[in-house]
Formats: sequence, C-alpha cells, structure tokens
Amino acid sequence: MDQFDNENNERENSNNQNSDDQDSTEHSSGESEDNQTASNPSNDSEGNKAMDEEQMNEQEMNQAINPENNQNQPNKQPEKQNVKKQQKPSKWKGFLGMIAAAILGSVITLAAVTQLDYFQPDNSNPNVENEQSQSEPVQKDDNSGTQPVSTNGSIADIADSTSDAIVGIVNMSDQPNPFAQTTEDEVERGVGSGVIYEITDDGAYIVTNNHVIEDASSLQVSLANGDTVDGKLVGTDPLSDIAVVEVKGDIDVEPIKFGDSEDLRTGDSVIAIGNPLGLDLSRTVTQGIVSATDRSIPIETSAGEWEFDVIQTDAAINPGNSGGALLNSSGELVGINTMKIGDDGVEGLGFSIPSNEVSDLVDELVETGKIVRPYAGVGLKSVREIPPHYLEDLPEDVTEGAVVLSIDEESAAAEAGIEVEDVIVSIDGEDIENDSDFRSYLYKNASIDDTVEIELYHKGKLKTVEVKLTSNEDVE
Repeated sequence: MDQFDNENNERENSNNQNSDDQDSTEHSSGESEDNQTASNPSNDSEGNKAMDEEQMNEQEMNQAINPENNQNQPNKQPEKQNVKKQQKPSKWKGFLGMIAAAILGSVITLAAVTQLDYFQPDNSNPNVENEQSQSEPVQKDDNSGTQPVSTNGSIADIADSTSDAIVGIVNMSDQPNPFAQTTEDEVERGVGSGVIYEITDDGAYIVTNNHVIEDASSLQVSLANGDTVDGKLVGTDPLSDIAVVEVKGDIDVEPIKFGDSEDLRTGDSVIAIGNPLGLDLSRTVTQGIVSATDRSIPIETSAGEWEFDVIQTDAAINPGNSGGALLNSSGELVGINTMKIGDDGVEGLGFSIPSNEVSDLVDELVETGKIVRPYAGVGLKSVREIPPHYLEDLPEDVTEGAVVLSIDEESAAAEAGIEVEDVIVSIDGEDIENDSDFRSYLYKNASIDDTVEIELYHKGKLKTVEVKLTSNEDVE
C-alpha cells in the first residue's frame, strides 16, 4: 500500500508541476500583451487616434458577443485537476471491498455468546448463554388487565406506555462462611430484567429468564415507582430459559400485552427496554430492527445443550438486559431479550426468545410450576466428547452418536434393556449425532405415552429396542 501511495504522490506532483508551468506560461503571455499595450502610448496624430478608437470599438464588440472570452485561461486548468482527484478513489474501490468482505466473513464465523444478566465477576460464567423457541400467542381474560398499548408508533410514546412494566430482578444468594460450615447474610449475586405481563387481584406475574433467577435463595423485585418488593418463583424451565416470578400487593402498572412474533419481518423496527449493567441504568430504551426472525443457536444450559430458535436484533442489548422486553412498533411484547454475541469488535448481535413460545411456557409454568415433556430416563453425552479408550467395543466406522452415561432404573429405558455405555445412533429412523439431537427429537417430535424405536450399539453389536415414553412431571 505504501508503494501505491508513493506512485500516486509522484503522479500528483507531476500533474501539479505541469499545471504550474501552464499557468506561468499563460500569465506571462498576458503580461506580454499588457506590456505591448503600455509600450505604445497614444500619439497626438489623428491617424493614431483613429486607429486606437477603432481597436477599442472592436474589443468592446467582441466582449459583448463572446463574454466567455473575458475569462482567464488559467482558471480552466484546476477544473481538470479536480476531475482527476475525484476519479482517484475508484482505484481503491476493489481493494477496500476485499477488506470489507474479509472483515464481514470473520464476524459471521464468531460463535461466542455472553450471558446478559449482570452477575458479579466472581460468581458468574460469562460464556454461558440462554435462549428459547416459539409458540402461540396468549389469549388473556378481560380481567387480566392486559390491554393493547395505545400509540402512534412513536418511540417516546411506546416507552411512556410500557417502561413502568419493566422491573429489575435481584438474585440474592447465601454467602458461605469459609471458616465454618454455615452461611452468612444473603448477598447480591446478579441483576437482570423482567416484564410484568399480567395483573392479578392481589399482585402481578413477571416473565424473565431462568438464568436470571437460577440458584437464588431469594428474589427482590425493583418496581418503576422505586419500591423494592419480595419476589416468589412460580415456575422455571432451565432448558428453555424462561421463568415466572410473582409479586404481591397493589401493583398499579399497565401490563405489556403479548404480540404475535410470527408477524415479525426482517427489517421491522423494534425497541428493547431493560436494565443494562444493573439498576443504576434501569429501564433503558434502545431502538433497532429485526435482523432475522429464524436464527437457531446451540447453547449449553444447566439442563443440557439445547438449540434455541431466536429473533436476531441490532437493538443494543447488554449485561443486565436478560429478561427484558423486545417490543414491536405497536408496543407489544414480541420477545424476551436473552443473549448477545459479545466478542471484541462485534456489535449489534442480540437475540430474543419469540413471544409465541414464551406465552405458552408462562401459562404452563403458572399452572404446574414446570414444563412437562416426554421422558426416556437416560443421561447422554456425545461420542465425540468421550475418550476413545472408553469406546473400544464400538466399531471404528461409528464416529457419531450419544453415549448412555446414566440411567433411571425406574424408567422405560431401563425396562427396555438399555444400559450404561450403550451408544444410541438413531431414534425412529432419525440419525443421532449427539445428546442434543436425542433431546430435540423427544421434545419436538414425540409425545408422552408414544413408543419410539431406538437403535443402539450394545457391547459393540447393533440392536433395536422400543421405549414407551413417560412424563418428567414426577421426576425429582
């Protein structure tokens, strides 16, 4: 690039020198004419006077007919120089395009995600993320207090109408005493956000992320009016990263109505509201667009790895925004903000759990306290994560599957004869590459009381078993 700069500078200096030479020549010519005129003063003779008057009349007529001839020639040269200067950036267009493409390619390959609840550094895992899937919009009773937001689409109007329903959730945990087998007073472990989505006769329900409230000994909820009240965990689902918290009392807040996340289109305007970096910046409003509506991202949760279907947005989302609201231009809740890609140099990659998924989950959590799913009774790990010497009986050409590490002796899998160290390679004809594939098939394609056909390697030999799925409802 230095070579290119030197060459361009030499060309430009050469052009400037030529221009100066031309200017000098033209100015000298003008001076010569002036000197000639000055060297021939008027004579007293009548012939000379007549000649002078005739020359002056000719000059005046030429000026009237061709006024452009009065313009100095040197003024035209800078115009040529300006044209050349304007054309110079085109030489770099291809080179800069290559650089931009390389940067874009490196950004797309990034896969590090940061947790958005604002935990203290010594108590948090900054590499853990949380997300969710989709479902149908909630139909609330008229007495729920949930009403559509009246707004003309103005960001200020939407913020005015909805911000009071955004709360701060403080995760309190017991402080262990390192010198005794006791615990000291509770300490603040982290701060996240939550959304009041329903008002009851004696309180309100708040939706947030599971990772905001996980492992809390108690919860404190900071309201928009400045009050801090106790929160009660109603139900939570680590796999989907959704939790419901209840607060009691006279909560004078307009809840935020669930919108239909299926109606979102790429490019739609959205607004994020939450508590970035804690309660000092509570109810911060940021604006962006829907960057994509159907992203799938695998995340390791406390219940195992799960592939989340999420909404991608470039609205600013930061630690502390977890559990906060993603709103459409009508002020409706279309997503729960849950994570972002936070590598150095990466901006505008935030993700939200779609409201259609959230609305079904919160109803079930309020009713049962947990999400009921099909249950096989096996604990699995990907073959790729197991040292090879533990899989000596497995044929060499088998490189994918899920290894059984544990089994519930009372489960249908145990009754079907599945044992520890068996390697599951398919279910109902669908290939299983890892433990996440197995869970995904059960939870998305099977139902409680279904009988599934599992193909596995037992002591190096391929066999097929049938397992009648039960429910995780009674599993401790």
